[in-house]
Amino acid sequence: MATFNLINDWLENLVENADCDSDQFTVALSNTAPGDETTPPTGDGDGILGNITEVAYTNCSSRDITTNTSAQTGGTYELNLTDLTLTASGGSVGPFRYVYIYDDTVATPADPLVCYYDYGSSITLADGETLDIDFDDTNGLFQLSSS
Repeated sequence: MATFNLINDWLENLVENADCDSDQFTVALSNTAPGDETTPPTGDGDGILGNITEVAYTNCSSRDITTNTSAQTGGTYELNLTDLTLTASGGSVGPFRYVYIYDDTVATPADPLVCYYDYGSSITLADGETLDIDFDDTNGLFQLSSS
């Protein structure tokens, strides 16, 4: 099972720049540990797509995620995303270990990272293989609470 890690900068980007209901969220794949990047994307002020080393997507299906719901109830906001299946077609995809989610709509800063999942070891999808990214239907991708 993949481990969820929120990017701290996302909290500021969410409040100041994002519109989760209409923004396009997208998957980015990397085989470089966040702490091993030239500019670690987990550092304050560094949580952008440009600070991760991405794999080639030539043989990868669409990485765009559909927003299922974006709503507040009783003082708790929750973003729910539709599960996404990545498919290798025409060749392999990877290797990758880290699956990042970023906001592809926000321009300043460009492509802020929301979070990443650490799969614990590298994955390579051979031609025709799939990876299901199963977002939490109960708690959403993330929640914000007023209390």
